[in-house]
Parts: sequence; structure tokens; C-alpha cells
Amino acid sequence: MRVALKALGCRLNEAELESWSNDFQRLGYSISGDVSMADIVVVNTCAVTQEAVKKSRQLIRKSQRINPRAKLVVSGCYASLEPEIANKIDGIDLLVPNRHKDRLAQIVNDELIGQAMPQLATVAGATALFIRGRNRAFVKIQDGCRYRCTFCIVTVARGDERSKAIADVVNEINTLHQQDIREVILTGVHIGGYGSDIDTDLLTLIKAVLAETDIPRIRLGSVEPWDLGENFFELFANPRFMPHLHLPLQSGSDTVLRRMARRCKTADFRKLLVEARSCVRDFNVTTDIIVGFPGENNDEWQENLLFIDSCDFSHIHIFPFSPRQGTRAAALPGQIPTAVKKIRTQQLQQLAPRMRIRVLQHYNGRGFPVLFANHTGTTTNGEQVYLGYTPNYLKVKFVSNDNLSLKNRIHHVRLTGYDEQEAVLLASSAELQDEAVTLPAGD
Repeated sequence: MRVALKALGCRLNEAELESWSNDFQRLGYSISGDVSMADIVVVNTCAVTQEAVKKSRQLIRKSQRINPRAKLVVSGCYASLEPEIANKIDGIDLLVPNRHKDRLAQIVNDELIGQAMPQLATVAGATALFIRGRNRAFVKIQDGCRYRCTFCIVTVARGDERSKAIADVVNEINTLHQQDIREVILTGVHIGGYGSDIDTDLLTLIKAVLAETDIPRIRLGSVEPWDLGENFFELFANPRFMPHLHLPLQSGSDTVLRRMARRCKTADFRKLLVEARSCVRDFNVTTDIIVGFPGENNDEWQENLLFIDSCDFSHIHIFPFSPRQGTRAAALPGQIPTAVKKIRTQQLQQLAPRMRIRVLQHYNGRGFPVLFANHTGTTTNGEQVYLGYTPNYLKVKFVSNDNLSLKNRIHHVRLTGYDEQEAVLLASSAELQDEAVTLPAGD
């Protein structure tokens, strides 16, 4: 029996797919990257915006259309918030709400397949990561959120905070490392709240992961800026903890932040950036920005642009505000016209690459260890082209002119320039060193 796993939305949804992959294989299923060849199709939906809901419905219908004979299982935030979709969309065989999704594979087996499956028909733990060509994996450490930002429906869909035991996180990472994964990203809905329900915290978890695993690279997923406690940046003294954080700002205007019910003012955010960059060399920050939040006037928008430009983000995820039924923001006065949101989005899309180039130019001529994935193409001269990431999450393009395979390898390269069209740093073939050599974060 073959299972195809599909997801929309956040990294947490991706992490859940990887967990389900292992769970299904322990029960004797095999994982297929082809929906048309699967006996069971699982769709992990998203509901963060109305557009995400629309895409979730489209993915469900497309999966059913491609393979009508397969059992269709739907989970995720859309399925949890609107369970009546089973009556609206033909072909759904089973809905698994978020509160039960940690047991999804077992529920599917019990309710749709029964006892027909042989036990351990495939090797347990032969993860689907390599079907998708990954050299890194998302590890879900918690679910749920205690906060209620006015624009967010996901916390309602995910429920109360629930943390995975430290020993389970460590064991999962060690298993991934044995499968030749070189980098893990710890993720969740509110990872800064990790441990609130099991008498521990994120700092303790990271220390345990650093002490009890040998995986070369460890990253954090999106973390709220107010959740980084005292002594947090001391963790980056360990070179295996990558010097990059995705800190969602959402707006550079304090009055807009108050309407969003965010717990961080712009002055707090700036202080955090100064601390991070003074404590950790080459520290890189990426962020999220919501454009056109209800009531956002022209003065607030200009204030927003000025603050963002001063932060030197290497990348911005830009989200035009989309009213989401069930959130407080959807009912706020001063909803911004679509045309205005479009103009403001374009302005931010013009600012973001200029800021990115400003950040990346700082690294020209520097040396960094880069984790490369599989080659992405071949030049006219037959050279292999690889893409990878520096420790501080800067994307690098490297052309191997000596037939050296860099697939899933960490190599030290010299950064020689920047390709504006592809938005990547370029790396020289000079000074390549073996990954076994102890390397600094950047020289």
C-alpha cells in the first residue's frame, strides 16, 4: 500500500508530513511522491488566509481528480476549522482534525484499512525526505499557541500548547542524522512557548539537542521576538547552532502593532537586533510583514517602510492582509482597498531586494562552509551547478568545474559576487576544503 503526502502552508505542515511518513512506514506502508500511483492520499491543509483556504480546496479536489480510486484523507487547519467540508467536497474518505493529527497514520490504518496491512513491509524510518530531494528536515517540537494576534486563525485551529518531550526530539534528530540528514529546523506554531506544559523551556531543549546529537546544523523556525529570554544568544557560541533567526515583525508602526495585538514594539525589536548582531558574528535576520492591515493610514505605512529599511533584513515574506472569518481583524474598521494594498505591496517588493543586496554585499570575498543540496543544472561546458546555504542562511550558487560531487555535502567556499536576477551569492571554486576540517563561521 502506497501513501502520498501533500501539504500547503507553513513549515509545521511540512514537519508533520515527515513525521507521518515515518509513522506510515512503521505500519508497513510505502511512501510515494506520485499521487496517481498512491492507494492513500493525505492532504495537510492550511487556513491562515482565505486564499489558503481556496488553495486547500483546490488541492483536495485536484488530488481526488488525479486519483479517484485512492482513499482521500484530509487534515490540517482548514479541516479543523471547517469540518463540514466533507459534505461539500466529493471523495473525502476521512477527516482527521488537528487535535488527533499526531496519531493520523494509526487512525487511517484503523478506520480505512483495518488489519489488512502486513507489519513492517518496508524498513521503518526510511523517510520520504529523499523522495523530495531534501538534505535537511523540519522537526516539530510543539503545537498550539497561547497568544491571540488579531489577524491569526491558526492558533484557534491548533488549540492549546502541547510540547514534545526533549528525549523524543533528541531521538528524532539522531534518527534523521543516521539517514544522512545534515540539518534540522526546529519548528512549531509557537516554538518560543516550548515546554510551558511540561515544565521546561526552549533554551533547555536547544542545549540538550546540542549536547546529545551530532547533527552538523541546527536551526530554529519562526520565533516571536518577545520569546528570546536572557542568555539566549550565548547558544550561538556553539558553531552547530546556525546564526539566523526568522523574527516576524508584521509591521514597523507601533500603532498598527497595537491593533494587531502584538507584544513587541519597534523599539524592542530594534534593541533585539542590536543585541543579536553584537553578540553573534554575521547574524542574519529574516521577517514577515503584513501589508494593508485595517486602519493602516499613509503616515503609518511610511513609518513602516522607514523602520523596515533600517533593519537590514536579508529577506521579507510579504503578506497583503486578507480578512479571515473568525479573527478580530476581519471585523476591524478601516479595511484597506485591494488597490491600495497592491500599491503598498509593490513598494515593499521594491525595497526588499535593495535591502537584500545591501546585506549580501557585506559578504563579498568572505569564506563560508556551505551545505549543498543536489545539483540543479549543468552549464554549457558540462559543469554541475549546485545551490546551498551558509550557516547564516544566505543562498549560494556554486559551479563545480572538476566533476566534484557536492550533493548533501558541506564545503568551504569563497564568495565572489551576487547574481541579482537569481538573488543568490556566487561562490568560487578556489580554496575548497574537505568538510572534516574544522571551519569558522566565516573568515
